[in-house]
Amino acid sequence: MDQLTSGTAKRPVIICLSEAGFLLAQRLAKGIDADIHGHALRCPQAPHHFGKARAHIANLFSSGRPIIGICAAGILIRAVAPHLQHKSSDAPVLAIAESGRHVVPLIGGHHGAITLSRTVSELLAAELAMTTAGDVRWRISLDEPPIGWRLANADAAARVMPQLLAGDGAFLDGEALPDLNDWFAYVPRGGAVTLTATRQQRTPTETQLVFCPQDILLGVGCARGAAADEVIDLVMAELQTANINAASIAAVVTADIKADEPAIHALASMLAVPLRVFDRDVLAAETDRLESPSQVVFDEIGVHGVAEAAALAAAGPEGKLIHPKAKSGNATMALAQAGTFPLPALPGRKPGRVMLIGIGPGKAEWRTPEASQMILGADELVGYDLYIDLLGAAAAHIPRRDFKLGEEEARCRYALESAATGKDVAVICSGDAGIYAMGALVYELLDRSQDAGGVSAAARRVAISTVPGISALQAAAARSGAILGHDFCTISLSDLLTPWPTIEKRIHAAGAGDFVVAFYNPVSRRRRTQLAAARDILMQYRGGDVPVLLASSLGRPEEALKFRSLGSLDIDEVDMLTTVMVGASTSRHLSLGRGEAVYTPRGYAKHLDRDDHTDADDRTSTGDSDVEMMGTGRETGT
Repeated sequence: MDQLTSGTAKRPVIICLSEAGFLLAQRLAKGIDADIHGHALRCPQAPHHFGKARAHIANLFSSGRPIIGICAAGILIRAVAPHLQHKSSDAPVLAIAESGRHVVPLIGGHHGAITLSRTVSELLAAELAMTTAGDVRWRISLDEPPIGWRLANADAAARVMPQLLAGDGAFLDGEALPDLNDWFAYVPRGGAVTLTATRQQRTPTETQLVFCPQDILLGVGCARGAAADEVIDLVMAELQTANINAASIAAVVTADIKADEPAIHALASMLAVPLRVFDRDVLAAETDRLESPSQVVFDEIGVHGVAEAAALAAAGPEGKLIHPKAKSGNATMALAQAGTFPLPALPGRKPGRVMLIGIGPGKAEWRTPEASQMILGADELVGYDLYIDLLGAAAAHIPRRDFKLGEEEARCRYALESAATGKDVAVICSGDAGIYAMGALVYELLDRSQDAGGVSAAARRVAISTVPGISALQAAAARSGAILGHDFCTISLSDLLTPWPTIEKRIHAAGAGDFVVAFYNPVSRRRRTQLAAARDILMQYRGGDVPVLLASSLGRPEEALKFRSLGSLDIDEVDMLTTVMVGASTSRHLSLGRGEAVYTPRGYAKHLDRDDHTDADDRTSTGDSDVEMMGTGRETGT
């Protein structure tokens, strides 16, 4: 495993289901940096609680959190089995007997589980039940080198390790071998495979693994909008010239004004290493150590160099420049070697990111794995306190900044400016972040000039990521049948930001177009008339018999669905947590033996009486993607 560049290490979670398990969890937590999550009824004294163990474990696993379960291994296996991806990426899962006498790594042996298991077994003086052959024989996993080292040809490990197991041992070489010799202590010597420890470029043979110490810092600068290929080609050519293995690079480093430069991000992604940035003062402090200071660069950005200065700043006071600035038409690069190994921490700061995350109506099972992963990877959570509370124990350890309703602009401004300091900030939105939520406001702040109420220049350079969520109209439609089976629109009835005459005009347009209408923000404590007005407008176009759905608190214990008609819609039945769905003239209400449903037919029935030839001709000319693909095994839908 790449110990330095595998991403932000996530704190393990100790799962306990009993009093005995909680006592053992407390003992273990004293020795490792972990959170304790206990069953709400059986472990009420635990710092964080959950109700359903399997769902909670699955959510943590999907989020990438290492799991230490003080419970039966079967509970853990059944919880994570549907979410397994690949051994190189699955989060570690460990099972510990309630007696504390046995530790079993179940999942993620090639992704940190073995290392974590050894630590846990040592803390508990427990027996470590190891099943991987390399760990049993040599007390190491060759594809999981120590902190600070990277296996350059990780894909070859699955081929080389069986050869070593079946052969007569390994030949060890490389100029960096003295720093890794102790780790290889129990590997038998021989000629079956070669294990190389080096910073130099090597082309591995079929029976060779190359381990690289990650203590090389790659400084990069480029013109605004430089092509990624130019930057990457420059770096790879100079690494060849310097005889430095790309796997020895610990980080790509640059000036903070380049935090949003796509070419530099592409380089870091290609090398699979973090990107870190430094401000002008830090870079200026390295001026005396530069080999190629530039007055041109100073005149442009206020420092005498970017590539060399950033590399040296990252390498530290004891670090040294090992490959001075090289340049192409629009880019520069330089290499420095850190003064200490392994690096105690990555230098500089992250470029910063705002993650707009839709968590759906609140039910954990309706949250996407991508959303869970981003939430668990965040440095800070920002949002309306109710929405953050819905995340439950899984995110309880993450610092949070709560905002009240009505503080939406302050919320988004804070998230952007906080990200500008180097944090990954998750803006938590109910439903989908881009539907009546914070997505549009974040981009609006970025679109404004600072003088017009926008954000700082640093905040404008942060990355923005959006994770889709299940919106209220999707959840309501799914719970109630298929009311969105044909064309629909959404209209917010709140006139806080949109004048009522504009809203009224849109309701008339929806009525004239015979759209199914999903009304968001139908009422508030002070607004009680708009929904009644909307009802009366739509009745002019579709009468009072069309079905209406009132959906409240979807995905939560207090969830409620009410089926009404437009003419009988009582405004007093609607509150701030209700989404109102008004059917089109074709929408139908069904009373079935198992309950009620509402749907809007798409028009498939008109095809039933046509002959095959006419059907085929019509289907190829309608432009209706679902109809065109009928019988092909595909359905594009809406």
